[in-house]
Amino acid sequence: MLATTPAHALRFRYVLPTRSWLHRFRCSSSSLAPLSSSEFSAGNSQEKSSDAPEKKTAPYYPKRGQTVELVCESLGFKGKGICKVEDTGFVVMCDRALPGERFLGRVTRRKGSYAEVTKIKTISPHRDLVEAPCEYASYCGGCKTQNLSYEAQLRAKEEQVHELMTHVGRFSGNDPGLDTILKPIVPCDIQFHYRNKMEFSFGPQRWLPIEMLHEKENGPKSFALGLHAPGFFDKVLNVDKCLLQSEPANMVLAAVQDCWRDPQLSLSPYNARSHAGFLKHLMLRTGRNVETGSQELMVNFVTSSYKPELLMPLVDRISSIPQVVSIMNNVNSSVGNTSVGEKEYTLYGKDVIAEILRGLTFQISANSFFQTNTHQAEVLYKLIEECAGLRGDGSEVVLDLFCGTGTIGLTLAKRAKHVYGYEVVPQAITDAHKNAQINGIENATFIQGDLNKIGEDFGSNFPKPDIVISDPNRPGMHMKLIKFLLQLKSPRIIYVSCNPATCARDLDYLCHGVEEKNIKGCYKLMSVQPVDMFPHTPHIECVCLLELC
Repeated sequence: MLATTPAHALRFRYVLPTRSWLHRFRCSSSSLAPLSSSEFSAGNSQEKSSDAPEKKTAPYYPKRGQTVELVCESLGFKGKGICKVEDTGFVVMCDRALPGERFLGRVTRRKGSYAEVTKIKTISPHRDLVEAPCEYASYCGGCKTQNLSYEAQLRAKEEQVHELMTHVGRFSGNDPGLDTILKPIVPCDIQFHYRNKMEFSFGPQRWLPIEMLHEKENGPKSFALGLHAPGFFDKVLNVDKCLLQSEPANMVLAAVQDCWRDPQLSLSPYNARSHAGFLKHLMLRTGRNVETGSQELMVNFVTSSYKPELLMPLVDRISSIPQVVSIMNNVNSSVGNTSVGEKEYTLYGKDVIAEILRGLTFQISANSFFQTNTHQAEVLYKLIEECAGLRGDGSEVVLDLFCGTGTIGLTLAKRAKHVYGYEVVPQAITDAHKNAQINGIENATFIQGDLNKIGEDFGSNFPKPDIVISDPNRPGMHMKLIKFLLQLKSPRIIYVSCNPATCARDLDYLCHGVEEKNIKGCYKLMSVQPVDMFPHTPHIECVCLLELC
C-alpha cells in the first residue's frame, strides 16, 4: 500500500541522458528543495558559477524510459523496494531493491501516483547484506530476500504490519496503545527446507538472464523444468535443486532432471503459448508416516493427456527412492496451465499421504489444501488456540469461516461444543469431513458455500457462535460478510490473514465502521501477532484478536 511508506528523508536522482550532471532533490517533511548554489556548482561548474542566485525547482516526476538513481528506504507489499518523493507523495517501486541499497533504475511504468523501475545496476549494496546460499536467488521469484539477513527480513515485515495498521487500519495510541496491540513478529526457527509442497513447471525453452544468453541451446537440452521467471507465465527458469523443499524432494527433482530429456523417452514439455506438449507440472508433497514420523513423499505429474506408458520410465526411476510412497498423474487437458486435473490416476503406491498437526492426523491428496510450512503451522495454530481462549467445558460454539480442509476448526473441536465450518471449494469440504472422521471428531459440521455471496438467510442453520475464526484468502473479506459479522456480534473474532493490507482494511471496518455506508463498527482490536511463515519471501501471516465492545 503506497500510503504506508515510512516518512523517511531520501535522496532522489534523475540521470539526464544528454547531461554530465545530476539533478538532485532533497526530500524532507516540509519541502522539496534543489541543491544549494555551492553544491550545484560542484557538479556543474561549467554551466553555473558558485555565486549565482539559487533557482527554485518544481516537484519532479520521472517519465517512462528515464534513468534514476535511488536509495531504497523500506520494503513494501510483495517485497518491492520503496523510494518516495515525500513532498509530492510520489512513490518509486523497484523489485529486488533492499533497504539502504543505492542503485540505478530505469522507469518502466507510470501509474497514478507512483512509478515502477527496473534495477539496472547497484551502486552500493544494502546495509544487511549476506550471501544468498541458493544459486538461483538472483533470478527466481520465490526467495527475493535471501541476500538480506534474516533479522533484517523480520524487521521489515514487522514495520510493514505496523505501517498498515496505522495508516490503513487507522489504529493509533487512542486504541489502547498500538505498541501494546502490535506484538513482535514470531520468527521461523527453520529458514530452509520448510516447505512441504513445491510445484515445478515444464517448458520448451529454459529462461536465461541476459548475462547467460550465450549458453542458450536448442533441442531437448533447452527444455526446462523449474520455476516461472518473475512476471512471465511462459518462461521457466531451470532448477536442479530448491533449498525451500525437503531433501527427499530434491532427490526426486534431481532424478527427474537426470532423465526426462532423453529423446528415447519421447517426453515433450508443454508450451503455454502453442498449447502443444505433454508434461505440464511436477508437484512434490512431503508428509509424515504417522507411526514412525519419517518423511514420506507424493509425486504428482500433471499432463495434458493420459498416457501412463510415457511416464513409466520416470515412475520406475523415482519409485526407487525410499521416501516416495505415492506417484500420481493429474490430467489437465484444458489450455490452462493449472496443476489441478479433471481426472486423477494412481501410478504407484497410495493416493494420499499424511501429516500430523497439533496432535491430529490429516490426510493429504494431490490437490488438497494444507499449510505449506508444517513446522510453523504448529506455532500459528497454537497462537490461534490461545486467542480463542476456549474454556474447555464443551459449552462454546465456534464458527470457522474459510475453513479449507478444517484444520483450524478441528484443532479447536476438542474444547468446543460444536464447530461449524464454511468453505467454497467442494473438495476441501470432502477432505474436512474425512479429517474429522480420521480423528474421531463428531462435533464438527462442514458446509460448502461461497462466503462472498451470502444471502439474507446466512446464519440460520447454526447457533450464534461464541467465537468466529475468519481465515480469508488474499483479497480479504467481502463487505457482505463484514456486515453479517457486525450484526452477529459474536463476543470474539480471530482474524487470520495472509495479506496484512486487506487485514488492516477489514479490521478498520470491524472496529471503526464505514461512515459512507452508514456502517458502525462494534469491535475493539486487542492484539495483532505477525508470524513469519515463509522466510526469504515477502509473505506475512497475522493472527488478530477482536473483542466485542
